[in-house]
Amino acid sequence: MPHRPTPVRPTLVRPAAPADLPVLQDIEAAAGEPFRTLGMAAVADDAPPPLAVLERYRSAGRAWVAETVRGAPPVAYLLHDPVDGATHVEQVSVHPDAARLGIGRALIDHLAGRAARDGLTALTLTTFADVPWNAPYYARLGFRVLAEDELTAGLREIRRTEAAHGLDRWPRVCMRRALPDPPPRR
Repeated sequence: MPHRPTPVRPTLVRPAAPADLPVLQDIEAAAGEPFRTLGMAAVADDAPPPLAVLERYRSAGRAWVAETVRGAPPVAYLLHDPVDGATHVEQVSVHPDAARLGIGRALIDHLAGRAARDGLTALTLTTFADVPWNAPYYARLGFRVLAEDELTAGLREIRRTEAAHGLDRWPRVCMRRALPDPPPRR
């Protein structure tokens, strides 16, 4: 039986800092490589977000990173946007060297907690339906696939943009994770 690393949560999920942004590009490039094994070289070859885009997310407070050791470079990141009253996970990427350690889950759970405290009712995302570390993974995290008639105007626009970028060469889905009601304020 092959050795499987013991799942651990990152020491710290924190807002991205300006110095993190080039590291996020490196994480994105590395995280794309496993798509080659599925015949999705175009996904692997897609350029990481430009520094200017990452800075817009960072300066808006919508970019989070995870460290496995406090003060070490990030090993994962998450970007999010407000979309139709929900928090939309625009991107979550984990460096393959840190995969299967619960780090992506920690980022999503962190975002879910923040969104619930802000009174939002759901997280949404779009992803590849048949990639094991995409839709099946998110289903294990409590997301469900949305039917076409459940898509909001914002999610439809995101899907149109993705299709224009060529991502519809492989089946894609929109997913939603309901959030608990926030605790009452005292």
